Amino acid sequence: MTRLTPLLRTTALAAAALSFVTIATAEAKDWRGWNIHPPTYPNGIALDQFAKDVTEKTDGRVTATVYHNAVLGDQPDAIEQTRNGALDFANFSMGPMGPIVPETNVMSLPFIFSSIDQMHTVMDGEVGQSFSDALSEKGLVALSWFDSGARSMYNTKRPIETPDDVKGLKVRVMNNDLYVNMIAAMGGNATPMPYGEVYQSLKTGVVDGAENNYPSYDSSNHYEVAKFYSTTEHLIIPECLCISKASWDALSPEDQEIVRQAAIDAAMKQRELWAVDTQKAKDDVVAAGVKINEIADKKPFQDAMKPVYADFIKANPDLEPLITKIQSTK
Repeated sequence: MTRLTPLLRTTALAAAALSFVTIATAEAKDWRGWNIHPPTYPNGIALDQFAKDVTEKTDGRVTATVYHNAVLGDQPDAIEQTRNGALDFANFSMGPMGPIVPETNVMSLPFIFSSIDQMHTVMDGEVGQSFSDALSEKGLVALSWFDSGARSMYNTKRPIETPDDVKGLKVRVMNNDLYVNMIAAMGGNATPMPYGEVYQSLKTGVVDGAENNYPSYDSSNHYEVAKFYSTTEHLIIPECLCISKASWDALSPEDQEIVRQAAIDAAMKQRELWAVDTQKAKDDVVAAGVKINEIADKKPFQDAMKPVYADFIKANPDLEPLITKIQSTK
């Protein structure tokens, strides 16, 4: 039997150690995450926390990095990249997800959620899991749900106290038939247009109003030209922290649990920061002279949406039980 000299034995051990390190490095996963927002936005802060927790708690088996400000593409591109595994995780709005996962259109129905707290209860429970299951069939796994606030109406003309106050107003909406029908059901004229055109359109009278949450109303400076803000809270659309199914399936059960908990913790952080930003934005626009009218009784607005729901259910009868389940959750 050949005996190794001390030098050869040391060399062999070093080679073996180097080989082990090389194999371990090859098996480590470098995750890329997509975010449309700046790193200082609540979503950006929460995603950076998620990446840090995943990297540290998997002991580097997964190294996660977030790319902010949509530098890896716009949302439609990012959705496709995450579905096919080119991106590993992302924060997506459910608004544009409908063409891929029809079930998610339910979340764009006006007044489907009665409040932000109720939305959290719904999405953190069985219904949220059913949406994640539907997304999973299309290559995405939703591990937690972020807040994007409640969208309310603002305009240059008058406070909106009842649906009748919307009559005759030209209102900018996102490009979705549900939102067009929502404004039409109250007698308004919906005008889909890119977000970047809204300020000038409000200023020149191309549109009379728009709708959005407090932080967006503030940061876009729309409050400068549309001083009447009415808390209709007609749309409360959750956002997901989604993982590519390919990346998720490649994890061990132990690392899946670590990643899932990191996603839940990130959602709690995002919601906390969002609430703070929302209050600050509200305080800022009030200080700038905005007239806010709080709508305590939203039932007249909800009743006005009955034709919108009837048309949606007629086109999607299989989704009616899901609608009922959401609305009955307290």
